[in-house]
Amino acid sequence: MAAKHDGHLGAVYAASKPEEIAGVYDAWAESYDAEMAVAGYRHPSIGLALLARHLPRGAGPLLDAGVGTGLIGPWLGIIGYGPVEGLDISAGMLAVAARKGAYAALHHLALGGVLPFADGAYAGIISTGVFTTGHVGAEALAELVRVCRPGGVLVLTVKDTVWQGGFAAEVARLVAAGRIAVAEETAPYVSMPGEVGTVPSRAVVLRVL
Repeated sequence: MAAKHDGHLGAVYAASKPEEIAGVYDAWAESYDAEMAVAGYRHPSIGLALLARHLPRGAGPLLDAGVGTGLIGPWLGIIGYGPVEGLDISAGMLAVAARKGAYAALHHLALGGVLPFADGAYAGIISTGVFTTGHVGAEALAELVRVCRPGGVLVLTVKDTVWQGGFAAEVARLVAAGRIAVAEETAPYVSMPGEVGTVPSRAVVLRVL
């Protein structure tokens, strides 16, 4: 039987301020991986598959934007990407990610403002489960594009409510400005089959021009 949005997941969706979101994730960090496995969490696998399709093996450095507990980091190393850096709003999540030993650097940062990275610092950026309810929206996209080098890709999962709430319009704006091209967009899918009432998401691959 599928679970409802209660416990940690319900608290995450109910949080409205960055410090509240960080606090929920801090408290959730030690059990996050196990709980998301039970929920059948698909975003990391889908993001990894799309990155492998659109970015050559061996490309680096990469940025895992919204790294959480570092679910993706070890997989990136296994299939030949690196070095990999990560950023996250939650110090507790970063502490768990650090224990996995897969990241060259971890940054305690929030998306949505100016990032302390040079233009074109990364060959590719992956962000899964971040552009979602109450978390990060279209305001973070242009800055991620800035820190990804020309020819590199951004692989992002986006909840449909965020997509329709300004994200698609921001993608169209950046396309019209000649900054990105849409390399691939998936059909909508449910990110957590083990949860009742999950709003569909999609994954998009943006190539920086």
